[in-house]
Amino acid sequence: MRIYTKTGDDGTTGLLYGGRISKADTRTEAYGTTDEAVAALGLARSLSEDPDLAATLLELQRDLFVVGADLATSPRERRKLTAGVSLVTGEMTEGLEARIDEEVRARPLPNEFIVPGADPVSAALDLARSTVRRAERRAVELSATEEDVNPEVLRYLNRLSDLLFVLARSKSGGAEPPSRRPQ
Repeated sequence: MRIYTKTGDDGTTGLLYGGRISKADTRTEAYGTTDEAVAALGLARSLSEDPDLAATLLELQRDLFVVGADLATSPRERRKLTAGVSLVTGEMTEGLEARIDEEVRARPLPNEFIVPGADPVSAALDLARSTVRRAERRAVELSATEEDVNPEVLRYLNRLSDLLFVLARSKSGGAEPPSRRPQ
């Protein structure tokens, strides 16, 4: 089996359950950016020596595949999606909220803006967070042009970026310098 199909040589890509769109389409940008976030989380996971964090990040990577599948499906084919496998659910978002609350209880958030980069793991988590924020912006842009974007995708991406912020602060050990405040 070859990795290349040559079907995308014309600048199009296939959607889940059929159909082709431009590689520059808003939908492609949205699910492509979730793929970038999966890779950024993989970087953070590879740097982590904490097995609990690594397990959490692997779970989040898998969840982002669900987000990507949800976004990569033509509105005509959405009925074929399976909850938690290719369709983002409210339960997925609620799980993120519970994890955020747990992390914040264990370590309250700083009162000032921070400069990312205290250590490789927290820096990679911040990279993933900012990539998830971009995926969220692309999904919002898609929802402005198409009626059939799952609102749970938007909620999930918003909460995921919050969770990644909290995890980056938690894993930095408080070693991040605050940003300078304007005088």
